[in-house]
Amino acid sequence: MEQNKIKTGTLLNAYCDSIGGTLSDIVSVLKKKEFEDTFESFYILPSVFNTDLDRGFSVINYDLNEALASAEDIEDLKKLNIRLLMDFVLNHISVLSPQFQDILKYGDDSKYRDFFIDWNKFWEGCGEIGEGGYIIPRDEYLSKMFFRKAGLPILMVRFPDGRDVPYWNTFYQEVNYPDLNAYDLVRDLGLQYTAAQQIAAIFNEAGKNKKDADFGRWDKYKAQVLEYADSRRTYLGQMDLNIKSDLVWDYYRDTLKKLADYGASIVRLDAFAYAPKEPGSPNFLNDPGTWVLLEQIHQIAEEYKLNLLPEIHASYEEKIYETLADKGYMVYDFFLPGLVIDAFERKNGSYLKKWMDEVIEKKISTVNMLGCHDGIPLLDLKGLLPEESIQNVIQTTVKRGGYVKDLQGAKNVYYQVNATYYSALGESDQRMLMARALQLFMPGKPQIWYLDLFAGKNDYEGMRRAGEGGHKEINRTNLTMEQVEEALTKDVVKKQLEMLRLRNTCPVFSEDAEITSELNGSAMRIVWQNACGKAELDLDFEKETYEIRIS
Repeated sequence: MEQNKIKTGTLLNAYCDSIGGTLSDIVSVLKKKEFEDTFESFYILPSVFNTDLDRGFSVINYDLNEALASAEDIEDLKKLNIRLLMDFVLNHISVLSPQFQDILKYGDDSKYRDFFIDWNKFWEGCGEIGEGGYIIPRDEYLSKMFFRKAGLPILMVRFPDGRDVPYWNTFYQEVNYPDLNAYDLVRDLGLQYTAAQQIAAIFNEAGKNKKDADFGRWDKYKAQVLEYADSRRTYLGQMDLNIKSDLVWDYYRDTLKKLADYGASIVRLDAFAYAPKEPGSPNFLNDPGTWVLLEQIHQIAEEYKLNLLPEIHASYEEKIYETLADKGYMVYDFFLPGLVIDAFERKNGSYLKKWMDEVIEKKISTVNMLGCHDGIPLLDLKGLLPEESIQNVIQTTVKRGGYVKDLQGAKNVYYQVNATYYSALGESDQRMLMARALQLFMPGKPQIWYLDLFAGKNDYEGMRRAGEGGHKEINRTNLTMEQVEEALTKDVVKKQLEMLRLRNTCPVFSEDAEITSELNGSAMRIVWQNACGKAELDLDFEKETYEIRIS
């Protein structure tokens, strides 16, 4: 399989409200002289679409979010010769999607009844029904499963006939019970008004634990009132799609066409490895199901001249990146952020060079990065960095204010550490510039997180505002236009922009360049060379110095 040729120019990465508050504000910044020729592409995160949760990754539909973006903004980006990378979330869509709302309204009569995965239908014959009304698969099946949260990934959905039907829900869910009022209880349940007043107060004051409220003297009405409350409950969440449904494939095709119509040239496939599911097989990286799905999506994408960037986190030792590369896809370089921190801490770039040599030797097409909307990857480093070095990366970043994200809350299964990359480097301008130079001299397409560019620090207030589970907001600060103007006066920002312009315009940085590297103690040299000339980066991790030369 061959994808279209990918340009290796620089790629801006931001939410559409990351600067100023709207995509229009970002466009106005990109029109500034300081940004001339700095970016070839722009990866706009999916809050640009009609979404509700997870800062955009719970998609209601792929219409533009009219509060944040417009068709004119997209056209303005094209006029700046900036190509687009957009997200397509394959595994799930929001409960607020028209498809899921149709199920809530019509139940078994909905045309979308099997658009999502009915848990009990999926596991029929593979376990026993428990007290909760859903099948508990036997251990022989559960042992192969990988869950992103505690418990079984189920959302119990109330059908119009009063039945609760379990649907597969890998990621976020929230069930809410609207407050009751006495008038409704009198009208719909026939309660006396005074009793209804007291019962409503008991229920409403129970907060999030409404179902466990103590009804006291009104306990005889509890079952009736709770059943009534259940009939009115509302949901938030991301519901897994049933890829065996023809309607899902119609949805996939319609979505890819819409992204192409926006002008996207690259489509990042989010959470695609969770989509293929079969009883008796893993629900993550199902082999061969994952690769069959990817090839089917590729065939549709080809019709619209779209390149695919599959997003997947797996340890280095699993070699999933190599499988993707062998199949002709671009690979996310989730190894680079941790390798750079390790090189600074050990004052030696040996593991960084090892990875760089592998990318060059195996001709792996990468999109590399330092910071991003998620955290600094840790799980990915297993097998590439020794465990002691991974722990050192964790300890160093946490000591500098970062927060470790674990899988399923297990403290021995690290996943990522949340911090701005500038703060992870000790808020050192020199290290930030060295890290940027390293990234830009690595093979592949450099993805630049907007907050790194402006040397953003850990946002603890943002985390507090987000509440429980809001650790990622530490690296998602929305900048005002005034903050951007102030940042543009700083050398650490000016010098990054100069490097980006060089990387984006110098003809030495091309797909046909020969890339070599040397390591001598704490010193490292990286050279790009082609018929146009030579670009050299010399840096020293102990002295914390770097120099770029172009000939």
